[in-house]
Amino acid sequence: MYPVWEFPYLTSGIILGIIAAFHILPSHLSTSLMWFNVLIERKAYKENNLEYLNFVKKNTLLLLIFAYIFGSLSGVGIWFSATLANPKGISALIHNYVWGWATEWCFFVIEVIGIYIYYYTLGKVSQKLHLKIGYIFAISSWITMVIIVGILSFQLTPGKWLESGKFFDGFFNPTYWQQLLTRTFFMFSIGGLFALAVASRIKNIEIREKVSRFSAKLGIIGVILGSLFLSGYINSLPKSSYEIFKNLNYSALYKFGTYSIVLIAFYFLFILIKPRYVHIVPSIIFIMVAFLGIWSGERLREIARKPYVINEVMYSNQIISKDLDAKGVKSEVEKFQKEGILNSFFLRDQIFRDWEKSDILLKGRILAKIQCSSCHSLQKSGLRPLPKLFESLNIKTKDDLLGFFDMLETYSFMPPISGTEEEKEALALYLERIIEGGK
Repeated sequence: MYPVWEFPYLTSGIILGIIAAFHILPSHLSTSLMWFNVLIERKAYKENNLEYLNFVKKNTLLLLIFAYIFGSLSGVGIWFSATLANPKGISALIHNYVWGWATEWCFFVIEVIGIYIYYYTLGKVSQKLHLKIGYIFAISSWITMVIIVGILSFQLTPGKWLESGKFFDGFFNPTYWQQLLTRTFFMFSIGGLFALAVASRIKNIEIREKVSRFSAKLGIIGVILGSLFLSGYINSLPKSSYEIFKNLNYSALYKFGTYSIVLIAFYFLFILIKPRYVHIVPSIIFIMVAFLGIWSGERLREIARKPYVINEVMYSNQIISKDLDAKGVKSEVEKFQKEGILNSFFLRDQIFRDWEKSDILLKGRILAKIQCSSCHSLQKSGLRPLPKLFESLNIKTKDDLLGFFDMLETYSFMPPISGTEEEKEALALYLERIIEGGK
């Protein structure tokens, strides 16, 4: 096993989730806002009213700074945190989809170059050429979404890939099209919110109202169609994931996600009817509402995959759960039951100088970090703290914990406890200690 990145109180998974949720704002903005630009730019040329280009210029500058500076930094943050939080999981995705990511990076290079060319050539090249640059950028940006969705949806529904191991059997998986269409239409909602923020700064009242109405129209279409495809996506989930969604109907995450969609829809509808009332402050507030909705949706998507990081293949604690004959990969569960997890731990010899004489509580602590810390805080406070979980279940002693370990074999939401009987006892002793208030 690789060394474990334990982030006290929040867990490594949540840190990755925060960065990833923020990244969706600039990344989805990148795939949508240029469509607003080229459509408004066409309108400017068609109506011979070049005042629209003031909006296009400001909108492009926002896109350049927010998506290609902050968005690029958060993209690096995702790779960094994902590699630390789940190195085996990210390694599995790279080994299966390295050419997919390579293709996506090629289109990303087109985006990075294209945004600068589009911005700095506005009004300096022919109208026809400038529109072509915009369309090339917009299409290239959407293609990056087309590729990334294949990898993201593979994690939840690998489909025929489990038997064949083939690239496209995993890429075009059972939830691919529903998720792609959901994200595609919701991206116009995100773009609409940012476009309204920019439109609110236009001094010409007539142009401001026309651009605001146009942005709200695209935004509300995105909300309606995105919601329809989201419903289809949820219904296309595997039975176990669908049951999780049903049980979460009244959770805070579900409420945040639902309320954010409804509130944003009403905001677009209001601006569509009363475009003169567009203002920077409510626009920023609703961008924050969109972030909360994105956070809720992405967390629900991650929760629906539990207890796996790659469904039916790798548990959230990086233990491979199933033989994949097509890829030559063997399950680690039986191996760890016989040989132990700590025998495969990367830093075993550095931490346990004398294996036979090593403190059993130290072994238990390392086992808890390996098997539990990706989802649970080991402290009494924080995210899903294990001590409070066990207290709520009236689990107090080592024997109670060992019984709980056996029960996990039939519990679908958490990975079963792996390791030898000696390791399970060490883990139980350590967990008993933290329940009592020790470290």
